[in-house]
Amino acid sequence: MDSRQPELFPPVSWTGIDDVVIVGGGLAGLFCALKLAPRPVTVLAAAPIGKGASSAWAQAGIAAAVSEGDTIEKHLADTLIAGDGIVDEKIARLMVSEARARIYDLLEYGVPFDRDLEGHLRTSREAAHSESRVVRVQGDRAGRAIMEALVAAVRGTPSIRLMEGYVAEELVVHGRFVTGMIARPEGGRSPKRIQFPARAVVMATGGVGHLYQVTTNPDEARGDGCGMAARAGAIIADPEFVQFHPTAIDVGKDPAPLATEALRGEGCTLVNSAGKRFMLDIDPAGELAPRDVVARGIFREVIAGRGAFLDCREAVGAHFPDEFPTVYGYCQAAGIDPVTQLIPVIPAAHYHMGGVLTDADGRTSLDGLWACGEVTSTGAHGANRLASNSLLEAVVFSGRIASDIAGLLPMPKTNPWTDRSGEREAVEMPGDSDSMKRLRHTMSANVGVIRNAEGLRRALAEIVALERINRSPRFANSLATAKLMAAMALKREESRGGHFRDDFPDEKPEWRRRTFATLAEADAIAAEFAGEEMA
Repeated sequence: MDSRQPELFPPVSWTGIDDVVIVGGGLAGLFCALKLAPRPVTVLAAAPIGKGASSAWAQAGIAAAVSEGDTIEKHLADTLIAGDGIVDEKIARLMVSEARARIYDLLEYGVPFDRDLEGHLRTSREAAHSESRVVRVQGDRAGRAIMEALVAAVRGTPSIRLMEGYVAEELVVHGRFVTGMIARPEGGRSPKRIQFPARAVVMATGGVGHLYQVTTNPDEARGDGCGMAARAGAIIADPEFVQFHPTAIDVGKDPAPLATEALRGEGCTLVNSAGKRFMLDIDPAGELAPRDVVARGIFREVIAGRGAFLDCREAVGAHFPDEFPTVYGYCQAAGIDPVTQLIPVIPAAHYHMGGVLTDADGRTSLDGLWACGEVTSTGAHGANRLASNSLLEAVVFSGRIASDIAGLLPMPKTNPWTDRSGEREAVEMPGDSDSMKRLRHTMSANVGVIRNAEGLRRALAEIVALERINRSPRFANSLATAKLMAAMALKREESRGGHFRDDFPDEKPEWRRRTFATLAEADAIAAEFAGEEMA
């Protein structure tokens, strides 16, 4: 069965042609829409804007060389080291060079970044950063504050039409040209599908965290955008590289609440149930080692039955409620007092370094399709994202997309939208289907923190089995993304960054390169373990 084009419901054409359709209501999508103003833009969002976005859950902030003594070169050097040999240096340099300007853009949109008594931006240090360069809001509220400011700005911009509760399912493609988007209203529950013809489509749908059982991402982060682009024929880059945040709070919630990395930056330590500070035996940097190293250290303690705990009693102590109110609230809700008690932690799927291949202006391999944010693989992160570079990447490249579209497509003669309302009432997203639960279990068990050939083959066989019974266009997107991730993880016979294989635990010089693949290539790899040729 070919799951890539399941025409289950005929699309219903939308009256007229949109100039630009942006798919996604997170940081990248909203920033791009604002930068395109006054050009008419339609934003399709599965949930009310800002509500289903990983950006809103980001706690630490945005990395930028704005403090005294820090430089663009230092920020670049840290990014290259974290990326473990496969960062695109030109792209990374461009990103860090534009960081300061984008911070000031956000300030103009009303983001209340922390300042000192002299009015300078306050910064903090995070893992693998050589300087304090993370711009924050009230310690751990950066993502929420940024999204609140952008949502207010978007709702006040007449040229932006919001279509909330529209789940994007399929790109409209003619040859190699993307000419629109097909979406399903009512949070994806409607029996009808609506077509949005467009001169330009911008994919800003977020990441893949919800493909795993333990994740810090919202339910909407299920690889939809990457899968849609792949099914349309786009090139996907580095899909095997997944960053697992080391310190999700292990209290059985889905999504798992996050204990920000800034806590370890403040001196909090990791211990097991015996009170042993185990990270010092693994890496000289201890708790401030790169995220993949810390995640594997914690994972091994957990599977060994010793558990892992974040000890904040001395480093933060009584200041916890004021300095880290979000994490403090999560702990309180779970019956934990982090001032006096240890916080149980576990690695959780957090960020996808892979995604739709784009260039410096956000252009994909398909004409008419741009992409920005976590759905992309720009090359800026390499094999392992440097902490707090994700929000930076989102604003830098979404801004560049806006400039590229403005320079490439003449301003249309259409007027700004007079009716910007879509479906603004609270949209209740459907829960996981049995098939999604099977996929999440498979990905966690076989394509998780530690991988090997046997598990990856099992994952591919299960993904193909799910494709055979699938009747959902949206789930077809998730399956396509999962297949690319597992297939390329199987193909990369080494360990590097966020990709670790216990059957190939070392880096190999011949693999010091990025991965570029199409869905057809992943199909061919998966077919070997599915027992039959795939269409």
